[in-house]
Amino acid sequence: MLRLADVTLRRGARVLLEGASMNVHPSQKVGLVGPNGAGKSSLFALVRGELHADGGEVSLPPRWILSHVAQETEPTPRPALDFALDGDAELRQIEREIAELESHDPHPGALPAEREKSAGERLAELHARYGEIGGYQARSRAQAMLDGLGFDEAAQSRPVAEFSGGWRMRLNLARALMCRADLLLLDEPTNHLDLDAVLWLEDWLRQYPGAVMLITHDREFLDAIAQSIVHFVDRRLDTYAGDYSAFEVQRASRLALQQSAFEKQQRTVAHLEAFITRFRAKATKARQAQSRLRALEKLERIAPAHVDTPFSFTFRPPAEKPRQLFSLDEAAVGYGDRAVLSGLEWSVLPGEAIGLLGPNGAGKSTLLKSIVGELPLVAGAIHRAQGLRIGYFAQHQVEQLRPDESALWHVGRLAAGEREQVLRDFLGGFDFRGEQVTQKVASFSGGEKARLALALIVWQRPNLLVLDEPTNHLDIDMREALAQALVDFEGALIVVAHDRHLLAAATDQWMLVADGRLAPFEGDLDDYKRWVKDHAARSGGEATGPENPTASRVSGPGSRRDERRAEARDRQREAQARKPFEKRLAAIEAELATLTRESQETEDWLASSEAYADIAREKLQQVLRRRGEVAARIGALEDEWLRAHAEMERAVEASRARPA
Repeated sequence: MLRLADVTLRRGARVLLEGASMNVHPSQKVGLVGPNGAGKSSLFALVRGELHADGGEVSLPPRWILSHVAQETEPTPRPALDFALDGDAELRQIEREIAELESHDPHPGALPAEREKSAGERLAELHARYGEIGGYQARSRAQAMLDGLGFDEAAQSRPVAEFSGGWRMRLNLARALMCRADLLLLDEPTNHLDLDAVLWLEDWLRQYPGAVMLITHDREFLDAIAQSIVHFVDRRLDTYAGDYSAFEVQRASRLALQQSAFEKQQRTVAHLEAFITRFRAKATKARQAQSRLRALEKLERIAPAHVDTPFSFTFRPPAEKPRQLFSLDEAAVGYGDRAVLSGLEWSVLPGEAIGLLGPNGAGKSTLLKSIVGELPLVAGAIHRAQGLRIGYFAQHQVEQLRPDESALWHVGRLAAGEREQVLRDFLGGFDFRGEQVTQKVASFSGGEKARLALALIVWQRPNLLVLDEPTNHLDIDMREALAQALVDFEGALIVVAHDRHLLAAATDQWMLVADGRLAPFEGDLDDYKRWVKDHAARSGGEATGPENPTASRVSGPGSRRDERRAEARDRQREAQARKPFEKRLAAIEAELATLTRESQETEDWLASSEAYADIAREKLQQVLRRRGEVAARIGALEDEWLRAHAEMERAVEASRARPA
């Protein structure tokens, strides 16, 4: 397994990790979470050997193959499909050797007999190995992978150099996934994907046989994949069993215990300090006061629990609230004379919160650009209300920020005459504080630029928000703050996003963009996931779907009854697969609970003045020895729990794969 033990890691003068430890077992899926700049990407560089630890040990099985997503792509003329296949280095090496051996003249006498025999044996070995690693199916696997990431058959034949930066990142992801690695390192893999590709990647990673370390701010993605969460906090690594939702519950419980212990210790400290202050000058009590003073100095202080988000902002009420913000009348949107969507009849009212769903390339972003006026309609009309004020967020809005100016300058340009302190307070809600508000935008990270672009929109008090993938580069805290602000927004919202948590929290109705049409989607995101699979199956065949794209997901009572029966059978099989592991996991959890209580009682005793009295010296040594034994046993049990849980998940996945 991958093992980090007591690791210290510095970048320049900054300490990212200090005494940090974690393990990654074969086939384990681990999510890394923490604020931007905490050291998550640096940890990946450490694992890859690009950085070296300043202390501690990083060990990796020597035969493990690592795969990661490259951040840069050469503008090569190589076709996209071949570029993805290059990710399997062994496959390509075998293909080269086979081609070289088969290029020799096959006629007798062309090679000496012994060399001919040797070449034939080697060729047989290569073909055998090629079959073992799935070489004969590799091309079809790569085609399916690229299709899942949004590349149709024509795009797979196009040179890599013809694709934009975002699509090249998808190709880098495909290349990393093609590698048959023991450990796959993914750093924000969903940033350049739409929702359909995210759903595909989620399914692919769940079935991936190797270990995965995943950095992402998409909590739904983590919930679907992660078996454990490693949290970067105070330069250490805290490991939690389960997915992101389980991490939030466990962390809240741990923080509550920490706060309780802190408050209890504060009462002890106050009592000791009061005794020392009162009696240290009295001869009869001086010895006792000195004893308590030494106890106070030895006390290992507990920090107060702190989980405040650095973000706090709300959308101010719109200045005007027209009764209807805009309407489309027999409209068609597209580029030039080519319509991507047509027959559009749609109106949006104040207070509506709409999420746009649909496959990649169906026309969602094109529709948004036409609504805000960046693209003229191909046909029909759009009627915008007088007093309509649109707040539009898209990636090119971020790119239009002035790199040579500051955040304060950008907001000040919109707020002529406003006091600087008001602007600083406003920017503070987006975590731009102190000298950072006067730094040039050129020095900002992608997340900081996205936050500034959102801040500019919020300041302008729009009555219609149009957001196209607003969460790219935003961390979990900022996404949560944005979702909460959108819930309270008094205007109308239209959003395209791959972040399902934001979609579910901030929108209350769906519109589906597919097959050249726009139609209401009556369902939730789980229904949409099923629709995506059905739509892909229909697109792959010759049958065409109904004119209304949502009609394909409507089923009669008989078919729904069959679905419920099938779901019940699946649940029963999964329960049977879990049963052999549940007793083992329960025993581990019971022992963990007992040891955790013992550990807490030990810490409580060590926080008391009784522990440092002369009479308790021998007991103190015994308690400290036992404390180390308990900590070691807790660590071993947590590792055992993770292994058992991973085995159970594999058994459940196998039960799902078996035919009914």
